[in-house]
Amino acid sequence: MNPIVYALLFSLVAGLALAEKSDYCLSEILKNQNEKRPPILLQHGLFSNSDCWLSSGPDNSLAYLLADAGYDVWLGNARGNIYSRNNVLISLNSHKFWHFDWHEIGTIDIPAMIDYILADTGFDQIHYAGHSQGTTVYLVMLSERPEYNALIKSGHLLAPCAFFEHGTSFIFNALGPLVGTPGGIWNQLLVDTELIPHNNLVNRLVDNGCHLSNSICNNAFIMFANGGYVNSNASSMNVLIETHPAGSSSNQGIHFLQLWKSLKFRQYDWGTKKNNELYGQDLPPDYDLSKIVAPTHLYSSNNDALCGPEDVNTLVENFPHLTEDYRVPVQSFNHLDFIIAKNMKELINDPIIERINTYEGR
Repeated sequence: MNPIVYALLFSLVAGLALAEKSDYCLSEILKNQNEKRPPILLQHGLFSNSDCWLSSGPDNSLAYLLADAGYDVWLGNARGNIYSRNNVLISLNSHKFWHFDWHEIGTIDIPAMIDYILADTGFDQIHYAGHSQGTTVYLVMLSERPEYNALIKSGHLLAPCAFFEHGTSFIFNALGPLVGTPGGIWNQLLVDTELIPHNNLVNRLVDNGCHLSNSICNNAFIMFANGGYVNSNASSMNVLIETHPAGSSSNQGIHFLQLWKSLKFRQYDWGTKKNNELYGQDLPPDYDLSKIVAPTHLYSSNNDALCGPEDVNTLVENFPHLTEDYRVPVQSFNHLDFIIAKNMKELINDPIIERINTYEGR
């Protein structure tokens, strides 16, 4: 028996980020479930959308489990994905539309979502859970807009991504040298465009490839996460390919590659001239993690090729007010398993709910 879960879409009106509510009608609202439920916002990773929190079905997906546990569940959609493309002033085909990265998502969009949820529910605090880029934008928000610390009752960061020095994914070695430094020709060609667009051609390639052979689909996931698929749920992957890749700005990917290149967790590097115009210095400023004081729990794994254990160690060392550093006790657990693993309920979702229940005094 699952109550409604909400999906937050995004529109831009005259430069203002506005959250819009769309009902994900998972089942009928039960008449005896009109009591106020503590709200929680779930935020997806790069190339993804809110579907990822539902793809493993009602018995395993975090969104369903939280709703069953008595929480008011909200699913965020990052600017630029297939559910967040409305803009009354700028065409989707314009470079201006794609002139953003996860810094703007963290400083503008996530705060707007939180403001909307709290206004709608009447609560003064919210729980937050994010995966991959969904963790990055949380760190950006609370370091750049520290007033939002007071609005976070607890934060739960799955596969936390901030430092990438030891990343082993092929993505870093293949693309990092090409676009990880501002001013290069590949950087200039890719900036302010849609990265892996969600269109009919890409959809057909993904759909036909996965239906032709499960190994093609599995290997595509491995190529991205570089961690194998021993824990993955094939049916969950089949659900995800219907709406994935979901679209994002190339600047989001470029920014992550800049972090790999610089060994820093810092703002977007536009090159010396523009950096001085924007930041007043040659290099972009680091995000100050000491400003994050909201109760925050990290959930990471040893087999994560994107945000692995050594880089999580660096994050922990730079996060003075961190509440918990939880490591998944399964060696093979990888970056995508937080969303599609057969055993994610026991290893990830149940522990998250237990911790949130503690904050609620349950």
